[in-house]
Amino acid sequence: MKEELLYKIAEILEEDEITIEDELNGFDEWDSLTGLSIIALVDSEYNKTLSNEQIKQFVTVGDLVAFILE
Repeated sequence: MKEELLYKIAEILEEDEITIEDELNGFDEWDSLTGLSIIALVDSEYNKTLSNEQIKQFVTVGDLVAFILE
């Protein structure tokens, strides 16, 4: 399940591959529209609510993944 989620996040970020250690601010595509895409993904596929404020608190991909899969 974690690998599938990493793949989906990588697609949103327009990256071939990402790791849980990668810093979110390090991606060229990391912006407010990307955040909205991640919010939509989390809501539709994982039935969780995620806000822009929560996303801003995440530093790494791992932080985001841990929230989604908890």
